[in-house]
Amino acid sequence: MITVIGTGTGAPLPPDARAALAGAGLVVGARRHLEAAGLADGTERIVLGPLAPALDAIEARRTADAEGRGRIVVLASGDPGFFGIVRVLAERFGSGALDVRAGVSSVAWAFARAGLEWADAVVVSAHGRDPRTAVNVCRAHPKVAVLTGPGAGPAELGAALADGTTDRTLIVARALGDPAHESMERVTPAEAAARDWGTAVSVVLCLDAALPEPGPAAGSASGPVTIAGPRPGPDRWALEEDAFAHRDSMITKFEVRALALARLGPRTGDLVWDVGAGSGSVAVECARFGAAAVAVERSADGIARIRANADAHGVSVRAVHGSAPAVLSELPEPDAVFIGGGGAELPAIVTACARRARRAVVVAMAALDRVPAARAALTGAGYSCDGVLLQSSRLAPLPGDVTRLAAANPVFLLWGTRPTPSLRGENK
Repeated sequence: MITVIGTGTGAPLPPDARAALAGAGLVVGARRHLEAAGLADGTERIVLGPLAPALDAIEARRTADAEGRGRIVVLASGDPGFFGIVRVLAERFGSGALDVRAGVSSVAWAFARAGLEWADAVVVSAHGRDPRTAVNVCRAHPKVAVLTGPGAGPAELGAALADGTTDRTLIVARALGDPAHESMERVTPAEAAARDWGTAVSVVLCLDAALPEPGPAAGSASGPVTIAGPRPGPDRWALEEDAFAHRDSMITKFEVRALALARLGPRTGDLVWDVGAGSGSVAVECARFGAAAVAVERSADGIARIRANADAHGVSVRAVHGSAPAVLSELPEPDAVFIGGGGAELPAIVTACARRARRAVVVAMAALDRVPAARAALTGAGYSCDGVLLQSSRLAPLPGDVTRLAAANPVFLLWGTRPTPSLRGENK
């Protein structure tokens, strides 16, 4: 049996954990955990660095330990089953070989120190992972905890969020559980980007700056949380056009939007561009699925509508005023792109988007003449390409309490997909 003990966030070890350490023949853990454990002089210990040698040593001890030289104990930070070492131990030895004694996770500790509930928080790890997923989650969600790592700490998160288009506050939690060095510091993204935070950062909380400070008047207008984590996805999508403010029916119709969303596949941790956004209906719907969304629109009144629509649906959408393709070079790399406008510039816009998108590009066109050039731009960028002409007829009332079918304008929807999509999260 391998005993896994969560420690390191200040809470004293319970008696059973202390007893396990007292009877240990081999203890594996980070140097700070080993030093704080008060091990007997003769106890064999392995300082964790690369995991593979430590796992091999545990395997060798388990194989050779017929004489019963004492139990194997692994020390880990906080709750070792929460983004911790339990996963790799279970993969190597099986969950039945583990006796896990969980401590308080650094995320729970940080929210407690901040005086905030966290049942509605999104937790994302940037430790040993591509930080862009964590950044996109911070862009899209109002309450996020980021587990940090080298190259993905407060400075890097702050630099990515300091463009001024997403109003966020960072709370940097350092040395949690160490009374002499623990700190909770509230900073803007720009302030975080300008500092060297060292190696003692435990977790970064990223909060919508509009969230109320903890206190007697800081109740939740939406009522109690029922399901932990990010809010559930929308109960319906491809919303009717009248769910959005728009100009002269210049909006992607819901039939087209439904298929576009299916091909875009927006999800938490993604970034989606809506280029030629108009009302921003596609961007808003992607944000409702939990993705970070950027809406690019060249008209100033369109930018105002996009922001109004995002506010009306309670989501965060970055509205960028400018003309594609020139303005696209200033944007962070997207996972998927929807293009709903472009005119004569459409081939250049599709080409620019195809170069940057990690997964898919979807193009909606009313003019059939533009389809070949858009398709050539996608296939030229190495995408597999497909498309469909959407023609629909909606029920419409007639006098005398009868109904007719009213044809909507046909729209050609083209989509390109990378043959080997970029992966997210732990698999990056």
